[in-house]
Amino acid sequence: MRAPDWLTRRPVAHRGLHDAARGIIENMPAAAHAAVAGNFAIECDIQLTADGEAMVHHDDKLGRLTAGSGPLLTKTAAELKAVKFKDTAEQIMTLGDLCTLVAGRVPLVVEVKSHFDGDRKLVRRMAEVLSSYSGPVVGMSFDPDQVLALREIMPNLPRGITAQRTYDDSSWTKLTQAQRDSMLYLRHGFSTEPHFVAFWVNQLPAPAPWIARNIFGCPLLAWTVRTADQRERAARYADQMIFEGFVPGT
Repeated sequence: MRAPDWLTRRPVAHRGLHDAARGIIENMPAAAHAAVAGNFAIECDIQLTADGEAMVHHDDKLGRLTAGSGPLLTKTAAELKAVKFKDTAEQIMTLGDLCTLVAGRVPLVVEVKSHFDGDRKLVRRMAEVLSSYSGPVVGMSFDPDQVLALREIMPNLPRGITAQRTYDDSSWTKLTQAQRDSMLYLRHGFSTEPHFVAFWVNQLPAPAPWIARNIFGCPLLAWTVRTADQRERAARYADQMIFEGFVPGT
């Protein structure tokens, strides 16, 4: 299977087309509406709830952008759907809510968030939701095991790996050295068989995504593009960008 052509046709709005200055927060319904209006694909994150639902939210805890506190994994979908984004009237969506809102009008790029514990319930729920969705969609994850789950549970869904050149920054201290090493150089590629790669723009160029793109034909997305320099780097080394903080073409 090849990655779909639409994946690189238009820039991808990171967590929707959000703009805090206008009261539009990442991953909330207004950000999805704005991306649809701009004809941009939507990158979004999903997290697992206590009762096995897929919620559209980047952080694994409440509080940074929302009311409330505590891990999403300890709360039910009903509890989380009642949570509002700060200083807005909007509430957290399920993946099913997002699919209903978008209704196939723009592509979805769904990042499966992981606790790196081998739990595949989130991918199973994603598969259930997407089984009745006919719009363009792909899945991806930083966790190679979740990409493998995408391959095994949804073999007909195009899948990608989200990656970077090194994993020594503070975001990855929760993982063991062995887990971090397993993510290096896309070395899991022969088992996960990704159809595309999403790579940290600040670490491009890099050998592994170059090989994936030029030898194996995997389209390369650059994340997350915010500045003019990053945009130039993405244009030079990748096939498309995942962007935020500006509107391409304006």
